[in-house]
Amino acid sequence: MTESEFMSRVDATLEQIEEILDDAESDLDYESQGGMMTVKCENGSQIIFTRQPPVKQLWVATRNGGFHFDHDGEQWLRDTDKAPLADVLQAAFLEQAGESFDFSDI
Repeated sequence: MTESEFMSRVDATLEQIEEILDDAESDLDYESQGGMMTVKCENGSQIIFTRQPPVKQLWVATRNGGFHFDHDGEQWLRDTDKAPLADVLQAAFLEQAGESFDFSDI
């Protein structure tokens, strides 16, 4: 994957996440700029997304730690255990925001 393709995939993923969060029942605030998005939960915790062009990874920081994701051509998979980004986000938002989202399309 070229750097341009990588950047486009990250941007598209972050846009999809924004669309999902726009339908939140809880009070989630998010700010997205230049391949980085910070989601602020009602309880003060944050979920932070950053793109890492040198390694072509999407990094996600949650209260439970930081996770690195590679794109396999179809989806983002955690580099340590191949867990899909959608599953990791589902668990993180349930824990930190107390709300369940369907991230299956990202």
